[in-house]
Amino acid sequence: MAKKIYGIIGDPIEHSLSPAMHNAAFDAIGLDAVYLAFRVPQHEVGDAIKGAKSLGILGLNVTIPLKEKALAFVATEEVATKIGAINTIEFCSGTPVGYNTDGLGSLKVLKETVGNINGKTVLILGAGGAAKAIAYYLDTAGATVTIANRTKERATLLVSNLRNANAISLAAAELKDSIKDSDILINTTSVSMHPNEDATLVTADLMHPELVVFDIVYNPMETKLLREAKKAGVKRIIDGVMMLVYQGAASFKIWTNREPPIGVMEKAVRAALSRDF
Repeated sequence: MAKKIYGIIGDPIEHSLSPAMHNAAFDAIGLDAVYLAFRVPQHEVGDAIKGAKSLGILGLNVTIPLKEKALAFVATEEVATKIGAINTIEFCSGTPVGYNTDGLGSLKVLKETVGNINGKTVLILGAGGAAKAIAYYLDTAGATVTIANRTKERATLLVSNLRNANAISLAAAELKDSIKDSDILINTTSVSMHPNEDATLVTADLMHPELVVFDIVYNPMETKLLREAKKAGVKRIIDGVMMLVYQGAASFKIWTNREPPIGVMEKAVRAALSRDF
């Protein structure tokens, strides 16, 4: 029987630890499969998805900046349609079907750290595919969401699909006022992602100690935003590792219909990060 093939598409893609995570998971459950990383420019995402289907690839993850563009080339399950972005594709049924597990992953991480999300005030940096997914799940869970984006019009468009949300720009004055009234700050942008470790949209002087600061970037594990949070005396800081693990575990179950070995997946990611840095 031929080896099963899965993978991830994005641009850039060399930073991704999804191959290490999923290949460790396949080994742990004894599945004869391999997970590969493919660099795909934005204008070629449709060709990449069609090519993956033709080649017999059984599942793909989709990362920055393809999560919204890929939506046009797959059938989508209901939640992904509402979000307007996908991060997972399965090909088992013949027609590529898109899912979004980003929101599930982030909500699980936050519930483990914060507890009940209902009534919390959350500021999300960015308005791309990951922001859409996280905002959708937080809004559904009863949080009040603010989207801050360089292009305020894009943020306004995102919040128009939510029940209890508003939009601001990334101007320092607007950020300061919003953070002051926020319980949780989440970075969904690629700012501070390897190799730009010294970049951040929010500095320590804008934070308060009771803020929960969550950066979904996992490479590096301690981003500039999280270092600034420590400087500000923030008590609860969340790196991006467990969101990567939880969203990956949800994708794994969609593709294989097997329970994902979450502990193995987390260990593989943290081991890869410790080797890289």
